[in-house]
Order: sequence, then structure tokens, then C-alpha cells
Amino acid sequence: MHYVAISDKPLDVHALYQKLKDPAFGGIVVFSGTVRQWTDEIETESLEYTAYEPMAVKELTKLAEEVEAKGARVVMVHRVGHLKLADEAVFVGVAAPHRGEAFEWCEYLIDTLKQRVPVWKKEYDTDKVRWGGPTENGN
Repeated sequence: MHYVAISDKPLDVHALYQKLKDPAFGGIVVFSGTVRQWTDEIETESLEYTAYEPMAVKELTKLAEEVEAKGARVVMVHRVGHLKLADEAVFVGVAAPHRGEAFEWCEYLIDTLKQRVPVWKKEYDTDKVRWGGPTENGN
């Protein structure tokens, strides 16, 4: 059974990992996205995430159910609020019968989450504030 959430509290990565453990699964793959200081030449001081929570949870649930229908267990939590450098912003974990599936499905989930789940990022950089991070033209 999946676990998905939007949280305004720090993510307890160990507790989230524990939700994936089960004798039925031989592979567990976890992605934990943290706030980084540098994106190319841009220095970030902190981030603020906001979400349309009802829709975000609905989309996370759809994604989790899609992967769990293939025989896996899924845990996905995205943080909202003000985050400092090195804080965990997102946790995606997949437990599957075999490691190859776990890797494949974890990558699919984080990539799709970033496209479909209504979570917005406001970057407080040393030079200015950016919504959603740097763009291709540097604005």
C-alpha cells in the first residue's frame, strides 16, 4: 500500500524508508532531493515550495497506484514551506521484487512528479528571486 503526502515538516528519510521494507521485495531504491547551493553559476540561499495540496495528493496517488499496479510499493512525499540548504525537499522510494524494476520505477516517478504534481518552487538566490529555478536564457 502506497504512502503519499505533502508535508510542511522536515522529512524523516529513515522513517519513510522503513515504510518500503517488506519480505516480498528484494530491491528498494530511494531518491531524496535536497536543496543545493549552486546551479551552474547561480548561488541559491534557500527555497520556498508551495503546492495546491488537494490536487498534489491526488496526482501523487495516481502515480503511486500506477506503479503499484505493476507489483511494487511506493512512498512519495514533497515538502512545502521555507527550506534551507541541504534540507530534504522530496522523497521518492520504490520497493520491487527486483532491483532493475525499482530503479526504473523510481526514476519514472521523480521525473513524472516534477511534470505533473502542482508544486511550485521559489528560489532565493544571491542575485535575485526566481520562480521555478533558472531558465534556459538565464532569467
